[in-house]
Amino acid sequence: MRRLLTSILFVVMLLPVSAKAVLPDEILNDPALETRARTLSLELRCLVCQNQSIDDSNADLARDLRVLVRQRLLIGDTDKEVLDHIRARYGDFVLLNPPVQSSTYLLWYGPVIFLLLGIGLVFLTLRRRNLVPVDIPPDESERIRLTDALKQLGEK
Repeated sequence: MRRLLTSILFVVMLLPVSAKAVLPDEILNDPALETRARTLSLELRCLVCQNQSIDDSNADLARDLRVLVRQRLLIGDTDKEVLDHIRARYGDFVLLNPPVQSSTYLLWYGPVIFLLLGIGLVFLTLRRRNLVPVDIPPDESERIRLTDALKQLGEK
């Protein structure tokens, strides 16, 4: 029993914990604005960590972006205006969900194209491997052997 509890505790310790990196001095007094800030922070990528939102990152740049989001909200910007301001400053890469446009086509459609090309390559390889010529007429030596074999079967 003790071994089971130890194993469970070990597994629980290994589970990823989503710790929010928002510091107490960043939190806004207005709960509605803070909720909007958190929602916007989840849409923005940490430019240092790259696989985390700024809400999850402890990097200094992520903190600066969280503060910037909150400043823009306090000024009275809408969510779209806040995102547009940050996007104009840092580019589309700062968005965790970049828009579909000509510069991001490869990002959005590349995986599907490569998957289809891979499936096509596998299909062609298997098809070529399984091709067996069935309609090639027998040459003269094969015809003689077949005739002899049929004669022997007819005699029996």
